Amino acid sequence: MSVYVFRHADVLDLDAGSLVRNVDVVVGNESIVSMGQGLPVPADAQGVYDATGLTLMPGLIDCHVHATASTVNLGVSAKMPNALSVIRALPILKGMLSRGFTSVRDAGGSDWALSSASKDWLIDAPRIFPSGKALSQTGGHGDFRQRGDQLEACSCSYRIGDIGRVVDGVDEVRRAARDELTRGATQIKVMASGGVTSPNDPIGNTGYSMDELKAIVAEAEAWQTYVMAHAYTPRAIRRAVEAGVRTIEHGNLIDEETAQLLREKNVFVVPTLITFDMLAVEGEKFGLPPESIAKVDDVRLQGRAAIAMLHRVGVKMGFGSDLLGESHRHQSAELQVRAEIVGNLESIRSATTVAAEILMRAGQLGVIRPGATADILLVRGNPLEDIGVLTGQGEGLAAIMKDGRFFKNELIQLAGVAVAS
Repeated sequence: MSVYVFRHADVLDLDAGSLVRNVDVVVGNESIVSMGQGLPVPADAQGVYDATGLTLMPGLIDCHVHATASTVNLGVSAKMPNALSVIRALPILKGMLSRGFTSVRDAGGSDWALSSASKDWLIDAPRIFPSGKALSQTGGHGDFRQRGDQLEACSCSYRIGDIGRVVDGVDEVRRAARDELTRGATQIKVMASGGVTSPNDPIGNTGYSMDELKAIVAEAEAWQTYVMAHAYTPRAIRRAVEAGVRTIEHGNLIDEETAQLLREKNVFVVPTLITFDMLAVEGEKFGLPPESIAKVDDVRLQGRAAIAMLHRVGVKMGFGSDLLGESHRHQSAELQVRAEIVGNLESIRSATTVAAEILMRAGQLGVIRPGATADILLVRGNPLEDIGVLTGQGEGLAAIMKDGRFFKNELIQLAGVAVAS
């Protein structure tokens, strides 16, 4: 068991929305062991570090990523050989961890194998909550076949670079949901409306019949988990909520009546504004098809107003980035976008306490308290005052720890305590 002590840190209390000054934190056996002032150093400590002037906070959580989407054009990613898709995903995952995201919920693409590799530290990556392949009806947001293609199952549907699988009918969606859960999905993703990056489905389309949606939700609940639904419009969102989904992904075009419904039903929303900003700026350069470029502004221009309204109504919002290909580097900029709308504290909560609740890991992830998982960031500055210390590529992070193990450590070790090799 590795034991570490952080001395004199300013701990971010996300419930109070303030820093608790001059706190010692002891980490051991992948968890936070104790917190207080002047704590004794355990005899088996491998390192004692000076955290004076640093903010100690939980690792960030991104509730909407596509780690195997290594190109902006998802149709290209869907056709890549598996080995190439995995190799291209590795620097994407390492970049996420470098930016302080110690957990991610993959919304289509990553599987049990990548999740296990991260858990065992075979790769540098956040903890992954995989959805496997998102379920899409024929012609829906997970169907990347061009109009001239044969509209039948193809081998690309089983490649890891393809974020979705095309499946229709109540019996078949039940089987597909069971299959993804058996393969290690921690939740099910369903395409409940049209989307931007798929070629044939207008944004206003709905996905799946109500019977199909309810069948998918029933299968997830049977496995003691939930369904996350890609949906933009009030009509698509309300259908998904009626079917029993737990989180709405994107939701850019939501109206206030539908937002009130979400609050009443305790449904979360995971907005993803940064991806639409980046698709508008970089999409054409990186190969986004013209039919997708034409749809970007349909959702981008209303996204900020949607977040402001959801916040006013009281809907809980998790952090999501949803970036693709070369745009993954902009992940932490979503924090800045959120902060400009709802303030620094709520932006941080979306990527910590609220995100942990979405993952069904409240009290375990996204918090600094005894017994919680030791996912820890040591930040140069106070993110409550300057959200910029959490943006970029991790330059403001002096240390990143996942499961009590350092991924990055630029801290000053206090004299007299040797660090284990």
